[in-house]
Amino acid sequence: MEIALIAHDGKKAEMVNFLMKHKDALNNNKITFVATGTTGKYAEQTGLTVTRYLSGPLGGDAQIAARVVEGKTNMVFFFRDPMGKHPHEPDVNMLLRLCDVHNIPLATNPATAEMLLDHLR
Repeated sequence: MEIALIAHDGKKAEMVNFLMKHKDALNNNKITFVATGTTGKYAEQTGLTVTRYLSGPLGGDAQIAARVVEGKTNMVFFFRDPMGKHPHEPDVNMLLRLCDVHNIPLATNPATAEMLLDHLR
């Protein structure tokens, strides 16, 4: 099971808190992680092993979208900041659309991510 981790700058702390809160469940389910560059750096600080791609604005969202299309990524946790402006919004929308096209579970906030994790237990 591969889970992609992405968080806008205003949500990175929330992602770290989520990962710390659920560290045991995430470590016990044979889950591998991929992430956009900066989010991956923060996720690694929680003790998780993460394959990091480019930063979102530099193409990381598109790289993860490609993994979704290839059937490699099984779930996406993308903690979005709905109040911020994001220069790479077209890439974000592409990733969200491809999750829908390929029927990939997508959590855009911690509450939804917790529900998806509960399903894995």
